[in-house]
Amino acid sequence: MATIEFTLRGEHVALCDLLKLAGIADSGGQGKLMIANGDATVDGQPESRKTAKIRAGQTVSCLGQTVRVVAPDA
Repeated sequence: MATIEFTLRGEHVALCDLLKLAGIADSGGQGKLMIANGDATVDGQPESRKTAKIRAGQTVSCLGQTVRVVAPDA
């Protein structure tokens, strides 16, 4: 499956918000539920913190979809 590239608007984004903004979750609440169910990994490691700070260079996977987080162009 193709990797989604997500460009940060600041220094970091909360994991639950990233799932929503990348289109994996329909809402922040659904994103939180996915994380609570253990469906999300960050850099290959399970992540259970709903508001984990995701920074540029990290890769998030959830329900078979992968999001690569990149820094904004300077």
